[in-house]
Amino acid sequence: MDQAAAIPFRRRNGKLEYALVTGIRSGKWGIPKGLIDPGETPTETALKETLEEAGLRGRIIGDSVGTYDYDKWGTTLTVQVFLLEVDTEESDWEERPFRERRWVGAREAMKLLAEHPAAELIARAISDLENMGSGSP
Repeated sequence: MDQAAAIPFRRRNGKLEYALVTGIRSGKWGIPKGLIDPGETPTETALKETLEEAGLRGRIIGDSVGTYDYDKWGTTLTVQVFLLEVDTEESDWEERPFRERRWVGAREAMKLLAEHPAAELIARAISDLENMGSGSP
């Protein structure tokens, strides 16, 4: 694996919400992700990137929900994706000057991520979470 990512989610008023991030320059919505540093596990990277890019802390739920590939820097990178249940939301975070964070429902998340390289993976993960109902995954 080259990178790790998280699909941050929370329960609010009995409904699931998902946190998306965008780079202010690109305007494209995505999920927090980053390079796995030497000596770091994919889950550690997913947690770290979610804090840096979205100001969110929480816990990884279960195993990876899958991987996706995308092209960057003249190569193809593989990203391992995890579900992250959010328990703390920071009002200020490291990349706040460069990123926007938005909480959305499942339909809006899938709409905003329709062109994302992990769109199918994210849609399946959201569907699985939604189908679990109010119980903890």
